[in-house]
Amino acid sequence: MQILTYILFIVGFVLLIKGADYLVEGSSSIGKRLGLTPLFIGLTIVAFGTSAPELFVNIVASFQGNAGIAVGNILGSNIANILLILGTAALITPLVVQTNTINKEIPLSFLAVVVLGVLVNDVFFDNAAHNILGRGDGFILIAFFIIFMYYAAGMRRAESQEMSIKEYKKSISWLMIAGGLAGLGLGSKWIVDGATVIAQQAGFSEALVGLSIIAIGTSLPELAASSVAAYKGKTDIAIGNVVGSNIFNIFWVLGLSSIIRPIEFSPSLNFDILMVVVATILLLIFLYIGKRQVLQRREGYLFLILYLAYIAFLFYRG
Repeated sequence: MQILTYILFIVGFVLLIKGADYLVEGSSSIGKRLGLTPLFIGLTIVAFGTSAPELFVNIVASFQGNAGIAVGNILGSNIANILLILGTAALITPLVVQTNTINKEIPLSFLAVVVLGVLVNDVFFDNAAHNILGRGDGFILIAFFIIFMYYAAGMRRAESQEMSIKEYKKSISWLMIAGGLAGLGLGSKWIVDGATVIAQQAGFSEALVGLSIIAIGTSLPELAASSVAAYKGKTDIAIGNVVGSNIFNIFWVLGLSSIIRPIEFSPSLNFDILMVVVATILLLIFLYIGKRQVLQRREGYLFLILYLAYIAFLFYRG
């Protein structure tokens, strides 16, 4: 039974990633048939679909009471997005970053993690008995998310005109949506179940599994998209995917997850929140010093070294 659980854990990542792809493609096709604009499809279907792996894993983890996996998945994904994904993309080619991304989107992702740090530390700020990301906190995160979407709508109006949406037959589109949702549901269930068993068998905390294995797995779509974009010279897309994903993960995924069911927060995860803060600050510093608005290869190497050191520390911490 344990071997089967491990197999399903690995298969779960495949279902999760492919499920998100099918859901986005099928929904986008239906949206195009209904006459929705590329801007609307890009801001809703595509953007929400790319965060579906993290969202489904968090929903399953929350309902099963695996708070460590739920929070660890998001914090670990955000750390991997900056240190692992941008580090890898920068090694492929130096990343030229748009002014709006530096001045607005990266600071907004910094604000997101700071707000999260305040909301989850009830013991420190309110002398509460426990740290909980409650439903009220979730509504606050969703409110920030709505503000971000309003900003994104204005920024992406021009680029949406170049967005290519493949149109399928209506029956095929609906089958893709159904298959995508089934893949996301099954995949996330198998991942959370497998992570729980791995944590128990190896003597690790669920948070560790969420911060490392699950976080890397759910970040694979962003890693692939940013690496391909960097290879093709579309460096603004490479870094835009990462920053946008970090904002989505905190404001949308954790916001919605905590509204569905309040999430308990372990004080030990404050170190990982601090790690997201440090990674974001480093990203801003690198874009302001040396060659301005460019993340260079040597900085990509440093990001990757920091990520390996962080993962090593996670397993040392246990």
